[in-house]
Amino acid sequence: MRATAPGIPLRVLTHNIRYATSRPFKGERPWEERAPYLLNELLYNTRNQDAFICLQEVLNNQLNDVLSGLNSGTPDDDETKSSNPSWAYIGVGRDDGYKAGEYSPIIYRPSVWELRHWETVWLSETPDVPSKSWDAASIRIVTIGVFTHHVSRQTILAMSTHLDDQGSRSRFEAAHIILRKIEEYRNGRYGQIISGVFLAGDLNSQETQEAYSVLTAPESPLTDSITFVKPAARYGYHTTWSGFGYEGLEPSRIDYVLLGLASRTESRDLPWKVEGYAVLENRFDDGVYNSDHRAVVVDTFLRS
Repeated sequence: MRATAPGIPLRVLTHNIRYATSRPFKGERPWEERAPYLLNELLYNTRNQDAFICLQEVLNNQLNDVLSGLNSGTPDDDETKSSNPSWAYIGVGRDDGYKAGEYSPIIYRPSVWELRHWETVWLSETPDVPSKSWDAASIRIVTIGVFTHHVSRQTILAMSTHLDDQGSRSRFEAAHIILRKIEEYRNGRYGQIISGVFLAGDLNSQETQEAYSVLTAPESPLTDSITFVKPAARYGYHTTWSGFGYEGLEPSRIDYVLLGLASRTESRDLPWKVEGYAVLENRFDDGVYNSDHRAVVVDTFLRS
């Protein structure tokens, strides 16, 4: 996809890749076996795209594997890859703000996007330090980045998150923290240049539940990208969590790409034109699941 003013085509891919556990579930293969399938998915679905990859449940060794695979699988000159990689990331491990625990990274191409600012926010009562609150079973984070497109000079606010799977109040409060951060950025130093906002990730919330309801409420600046594509035009599955086939639970839709307004306005017209929505397969003929979640892919055009 070639960027031309006054707008840019953009693909957002989000995928909970399932952390590299030492005690796999029935039907789950070790990360070492799943990794090549996951990398092929990411490479194929971001080739020749101005793309962001938002991942969840990523341990440090998995992040290293993903970045190595992305950078070795791109056609750039081998001599420049180590010093000028095709792909880079923002994010930290949630347990210590460094490398421990799961990341929710945003992976991007530095040749396409200039990183202006980034931070990790803990979804708790103490958002500046590693912590959990309310009924959360695990520490939870949102990764936030401000990126400017080199060609068009349009700027976006990008967010990747993974909400708690156990705590209903935690998900409710986390959704409000995310909305407050969006408001902070829209009123802050980058507010005048941000053209659009997206939030991608695993909300652990179905469409009738707390986090989704808060994040897509009428007063929220965010809208579910799926609503802009007619059902007949969507590709793949509706459900995004499949499990590994033995959990005894119904598949559900809990992974999303939400698109947001650029600035405070009475208009609900998004700067995004959504051109495609897909939920990809996570298992093929050999029966190996690359994750217990399916990737969500959204193709948009960000208008200036």
